[in-house]
Amino acid sequence: MKKVISIALIAMLVVAMAGCSQSQPAPTAAPAETPAQTTAAPQTEAPATAAALTGTVATDGSTSMEKVIGALGEAFMEANSGVNFTYNPTGSGSGITAVSEGRCDIGLSSRALKDSEVESGLVGTVLAYDGIAVIVNPANTVEDLDTETIARIYTGEITNWSEVGGADAEIVLVGREAGSGTRSGFEELTETVDKCKYRQELTSTGDVITAVAQNPDAIGYASLASVKDSVKALKVAGVTPTEETVKDGTYLIQRPFVLVTKEGVALSPVAQAFFDYATKGQANDIITASGVVPANG
Repeated sequence: MKKVISIALIAMLVVAMAGCSQSQPAPTAAPAETPAQTTAAPQTEAPATAAALTGTVATDGSTSMEKVIGALGEAFMEANSGVNFTYNPTGSGSGITAVSEGRCDIGLSSRALKDSEVESGLVGTVLAYDGIAVIVNPANTVEDLDTETIARIYTGEITNWSEVGGADAEIVLVGREAGSGTRSGFEELTETVDKCKYRQELTSTGDVITAVAQNPDAIGYASLASVKDSVKALKVAGVTPTEETVKDGTYLIQRPFVLVTKEGVALSPVAQAFFDYATKGQANDIITASGVVPANG
């Protein structure tokens, strides 16, 4: 009997619950919130940006450009983690040959291209302007020479420092090897092309600076951007070589730093991105901090 009553009570409870659920309509689901327009845009592939760049940019050439090209390459890699930037300091002539033969993306020259090089299909884009400092040992008492006197020294007409107000000592002429952009620029600006009587012809800017720093009787020339405290840069015709005097043209011995490419040969996307970064004003602060004057300033 108790079992029958329990079953009856359960049945009545089920009926009551069913009736309750029918008397209260189920809540309708709230309509899905429409996303704001700014977040509802369809997902598309991000446009190519500098951050998406990958690959290698290979440069080759001028040792005088080491400081500026190194700073530009480092900054470019820092902004683009997938990029590798290389610089081969072989000298301007070798860099021009390398880009001509397709062995690098961009050649580096510390002189303007010759007519024959332009005619062969090479294109020069000026990155910056650099002074060529005439350097002596810090112990040398000479402070100032004009371009005519510098020419007479390098052609062997003046051979002793006493002839220009210095000590009684033979002048040791230090310069760069044939094919160097610095040598070409120096000789053209002093009108001594193929006339210099070098004691030493060295293969890099750093080697010239070291040789002069170690010899109290030496004279040499080097990129102003590379000059260190171990040597003394002479005034030329009363003008101290500085970024400002290069920019305003009062320092006479100056030359361009040139990026060399090949006409009709497209750069890779990453090399083109670096080229644009270096030449269109984005990197002027870095170029200036390297001691040279941006061409696109």
